[in-house]
Amino acid sequence: MAISKRAFNNILFFLGVAACVVMLFTFDVSFAELWEHICHAGYWMIPIIGVWGLIYLINAMSWYSVINGTKTEDEHVGFLRVFRLTITGYALNYATPVGGLGGEPYRILELSRDLDKRRATSSVILYAMMHIFAHFWLWFTSIFLYFATWWYEKSTGRETIMMDRLIVTLLAIAFFFCLAAFYLFSRGYKNGLVVKIIKFVGHIPGMKGWSGRFLERHRDALENVDRQIAALHAQEKRAFYHSFFLEYFSRLVQALEIMFMLLLLGENCGGGLEGYILTYIHSVLILAFMSLFANLIGFLPLQLGVQEGGFVLSIAAMGLAPAVGIFVSIICRVREIIWIAVGVGLMKLPGSDKD
Repeated sequence: MAISKRAFNNILFFLGVAACVVMLFTFDVSFAELWEHICHAGYWMIPIIGVWGLIYLINAMSWYSVINGTKTEDEHVGFLRVFRLTITGYALNYATPVGGLGGEPYRILELSRDLDKRRATSSVILYAMMHIFAHFWLWFTSIFLYFATWWYEKSTGRETIMMDRLIVTLLAIAFFFCLAAFYLFSRGYKNGLVVKIIKFVGHIPGMKGWSGRFLERHRDALENVDRQIAALHAQEKRAFYHSFFLEYFSRLVQALEIMFMLLLLGENCGGGLEGYILTYIHSVLILAFMSLFANLIGFLPLQLGVQEGGFVLSIAAMGLAPAVGIFVSIICRVREIIWIAVGVGLMKLPGSDKD
């Protein structure tokens, strides 16, 4: 028996509510200590939480570019609707293990009300690819930024960034890892990759039968999605690159959240224009290495403990005390809970739960 759209939305809604509750009770500190951290952040909580409204706005603009590159002339999707689906989709991704098992199906389901189901599916898959693609470029460019910042600080006598054999080895591994990913993405954008992914799943023990049946039933639809992915890259290059640059820019905006927290802790690299610029660069590097660590272990539900560990390790690499990493991770977790609540609440806006 097929599940209705309303039932599916209700399941995701209650899953999001449950995620907020679980996250509230899985902090590594007591509620008294948590409240102390929040009070210490004070009015800085406003820009820390508010900057994510700007990030989601940029994400929505990126996805909107993809949608405009795949839809037909007689199809129309309002930007505010895309903005709402962007916030809700990310909220559901936070709430589910292996990010995307909640957010992407929800986006496809909702967008299918405005577009042909195949085009809705291809636009969501394309945007998810773009989001991941931008992450790889953040990691790749951060490798060079790390070396440049280390050299600059060494030449000015600061030497706060760590540089040893282990760091160089890890950066070299990340370098070749990103190059391999760029090759795979280039193949995927030119030829599509949905069918290839389903075939790859068939090599997982116990999944061969499902993969074969799924391909047999939906091969035409999946190949159509692959053709649309290839068409956007080949024919709608303006939409492709516009979406990519917006998505990459959103990662740079996200670094402001970490910068705000470093500033409220008095970590400003000596102050002045130079100090604030260095603090922002440190924030970009912290974000890059934390997100790399978190995405490598992204199968954990709610990524409990992964983000915290990533912040502590990446901040330690910047020469800062582990306590700074703990504070940053706790405030980020509070911000996540707030935006999950916002995203889940948007699911229940008038008209959003109709079949």
